[in-house]
Amino acid sequence: MTVLEDRIEMADADANTARLDEWFERLERMPVPEGYKVEIVGGNVHMTPQRSAHWEIIRGFLWALEDRFGRGVKVFSDVRIDFPGHENGFCPDIALLKDSAKQDDTGHWRWQDVVFVAEVISKGTAANDYGPKRLAYAEAEVPLYVIADPYQGRCHVYTDPKQGDYAEPTKVDFGTDLDLTGTVVDLVLKTDEFPRD
Repeated sequence: MTVLEDRIEMADADANTARLDEWFERLERMPVPEGYKVEIVGGNVHMTPQRSAHWEIIRGFLWALEDRFGRGVKVFSDVRIDFPGHENGFCPDIALLKDSAKQDDTGHWRWQDVVFVAEVISKGTAANDYGPKRLAYAEAEVPLYVIADPYQGRCHVYTDPKQGDYAEPTKVDFGTDLDLTGTVVDLVLKTDEFPRD
């Protein structure tokens, strides 16, 4: 990459962040119903109701990560992180960051520090998790991406991002241990209590 290309990319990223900041500021002033998650995927605003089944699965991931890394681990749920691509202000269900991660000057967490993401499927936004969000996470080189799908009763495990995508996922049915040893999280997650929708 040339110096000019680097500067153009940085200017585009700054403009993208400014647009996302403006969008999120407007959304915060809107009467978003309680219990809804709001994020921007490819410049489109998505509001998703959070269900109890959704939270039970998120909590399973959260507890497993805290058991593995301790209560001080940098793990977030539904916190905005801007990812590569056109206006991608995601709020992952679970995002694990490097221990060294720090917020930038604007108070945002950097996508470059994300090492693991888990998304729990909602009917209305499933296409985002399997499509544009998967591609953005791969472009960001997030080494481990897991989709938990309570409608299928299955987890999809994506690893080793290359050239803006992941290879075919490993599929693990709910009720079977999700073996993530050898990955950045190096743990086994019990899925026998993951609810189905």
